[in-house]
Amino acid sequence: MGKLSRKVAIVGAGMSKFGQWWPIKQNRDLWQDALISAMNSVDQNFDMNDVEELFLGNFTADLFNHESHLAPLMAQIAGLNPKPATRFESACASSGLALRHAVISIASGMTDLVLVGGIETMTEVPTVDVTDALASASDTRLEYPAGATFPGLYAAVATAHMHEYGTKDEDLFNVAIKNYENGAQNPFAQVQMTIEQVMEDKLRKAEKRGKPTPKWKGGTPYDFLRSSSNPYIAYPLRLFDCSLVTDGAAALFLASEDVAKKYTDTPIWITGTGQGSATLQLADRKSLTSFGATKAAAETAFQMSGLGPKDIQIAEVHDCFTIAEVVALEDLGFYEKGKAVVGIREGETKRDGKLPINTSGGLKTKGHPVGTTGAAQAVEIFKQMRGRAERNRQVKFDVECALTHNLGGSGATCVIHTYEK
Repeated sequence: MGKLSRKVAIVGAGMSKFGQWWPIKQNRDLWQDALISAMNSVDQNFDMNDVEELFLGNFTADLFNHESHLAPLMAQIAGLNPKPATRFESACASSGLALRHAVISIASGMTDLVLVGGIETMTEVPTVDVTDALASASDTRLEYPAGATFPGLYAAVATAHMHEYGTKDEDLFNVAIKNYENGAQNPFAQVQMTIEQVMEDKLRKAEKRGKPTPKWKGGTPYDFLRSSSNPYIAYPLRLFDCSLVTDGAAALFLASEDVAKKYTDTPIWITGTGQGSATLQLADRKSLTSFGATKAAAETAFQMSGLGPKDIQIAEVHDCFTIAEVVALEDLGFYEKGKAVVGIREGETKRDGKLPINTSGGLKTKGHPVGTTGAAQAVEIFKQMRGRAERNRQVKFDVECALTHNLGGSGATCVIHTYEK
């Protein structure tokens, strides 16, 4: 795999606040928020009229919002009509895929300045309908009729990892605790509380309603996460192992090397892009403790960029469930199989650790508007590499190399990008 024919830079990136926005805001409103945020992040001379094309990620607005022809609508809001606008769909990797094709477009010489976006509003329909819509990314002939939901599919991955490597509940709790700490520092996150703050909030609400004092009162986050306040969703995964139902949008401006100089003196270069696929059904995979799509995408991205796992200083990985973060860290080569939980336990993936992971709070607390997630991961990397992460989540060292890992469905699609200064 050769290097990109032309250098590709992120010159601006922004996002809406993630959360449950229906009925106050819809797709077009959140997209406008993200656009304004991204435009404000460009250092100088930005003019939307110079943008040549829109690459938009969205998973299933047709099921969530009865709205399927999103790309020209979002282009209209951005003032881009009649320029090309295309919607990309690859389940939860939809905007990661949009980003990949935008990179290819600029590297090929087709375009010089493009807009990449992700949009999803999931709370317009009841939770049961959200579950049904998300299940369309699984095998609808085998898994879905058998009652398999995504918590159930990832529970199978967790069970297999526990059996094969001795992973414990506490190891998954460590992922959740760390990501809640990061989300508490992200003003764009859906949940901006640590686990300890969640515990305090639940205690106050119980006392206000005159309900019995929770048994974990005065206990540790581990006591809380083992309690009935953290019920099983699909054994061994509990409520706080699962990502959130979220509305949100993200936007990025990508430019070729010559054009990037017009907008900033400190571009963030996308030096590698990789995509992989795997069989849709878990039952047909050789292993449940590794995602072949991640390994294939990582190999391509690393070969293209000339980087390797040891070069990456921070990463945003796809933690739709806590076990997914564990598996990603191993598939990406950051840890040997079965060893990621040790690094997590020892604090290596915290903001002040040697390999900060999901400084945004990840899908777990930032939120997971499925079609937006890949683009939002790139927004966080842009902020960290430019030293612009809000509040107290900016890492304490100069980030030269970073990575995003965006998974689709139960790992049937993966898109990975590497970033350098």
